[in-house]
Amino acid sequence: MLITNKRIGSEIPSSEITPENIYHERRLFFKSLGIAASSVAFLAASSKQVMAGVNVLPNFIHASNANEELLTPFKHITSYNNYYEFGTSKTDPAENAHTLKTDPWSIKIEGEVEKPLILSLDEIIKLAPLEERIYRLRCVEGWSMVVPWVGIPLSALIKKASPNSNAKFVEFISVSRPQEMVGQRSNVLDWPYSEGLRIDEAMHPLTILAVGLYGKLLPNQNGAPVRLVVPWKYGFKSAKAIVKIKLTEKMPATSWMKANSSEYGFYSNVNPEVDHPRWSQATERAIGDGFLSKRRKTEMFNGYTKEVESLYRGMDLRRYF
Repeated sequence: MLITNKRIGSEIPSSEITPENIYHERRLFFKSLGIAASSVAFLAASSKQVMAGVNVLPNFIHASNANEELLTPFKHITSYNNYYEFGTSKTDPAENAHTLKTDPWSIKIEGEVEKPLILSLDEIIKLAPLEERIYRLRCVEGWSMVVPWVGIPLSALIKKASPNSNAKFVEFISVSRPQEMVGQRSNVLDWPYSEGLRIDEAMHPLTILAVGLYGKLLPNQNGAPVRLVVPWKYGFKSAKAIVKIKLTEKMPATSWMKANSSEYGFYSNVNPEVDHPRWSQATERAIGDGFLSKRRKTEMFNGYTKEVESLYRGMDLRRYF
């Protein structure tokens, strides 16, 4: 199943964003073998196998109608990141994240569930077919990138744990290892990092757990080995390096709400009509275009209004920002 924002590149000239060469060449290779773009992309049996020196994922299904020319280059996706566990500068994660050990890895699912679980990464990947999702990631600071994520629907994991009737929210808790994550040695945030969604947001088919991008294993600076991706919300909602998922009856207090609730609300939907107190959210800049490049208008719900507006029917989205 392909779920992609079909408006994703309508305002970005293809000449301004160039896809990664390896990704393009890989697709050409499989086309030469007569394998359709919507079929299995890699025939690797394990996420730890290596093909042509590039770490690759297990079998996954390509986004069949993705326009590769609109993707943000891999070098920008992996070198310009918000990940305060490794530093507050955009380049710090790429420089420091190699210290995090991601193998072995497991996620604990607990709280308002009938079947508490501890699943390894391999077990999580097997819960549902891996799919490629072409999503725009929008940062609250005003920059955006178009990323070919690879992952599974979050709903597959939640269903495995059988939520009970008290489960109204889902809390995500990231790993806490100050010895491996230099940013956690500071008090810039209350560690470990935590985020949350309403249960219906978590179960929405657009919400995924990503384990890769550009057909490769998820790099450490992008949240390896598993991160949340909620494409209609600002990027900080997508918790990285998740080790615990807790279903709760009450709304969890997230890291950014605890740090500054007047600037960072629980919902954090992309909304060009609600400005951050220190800057406008009406426009955005594509990563790689340069600070003097023309900005594009920010779309409500990051372009996914048709898919998700029903979740917020009747809500005042200025109050519940």
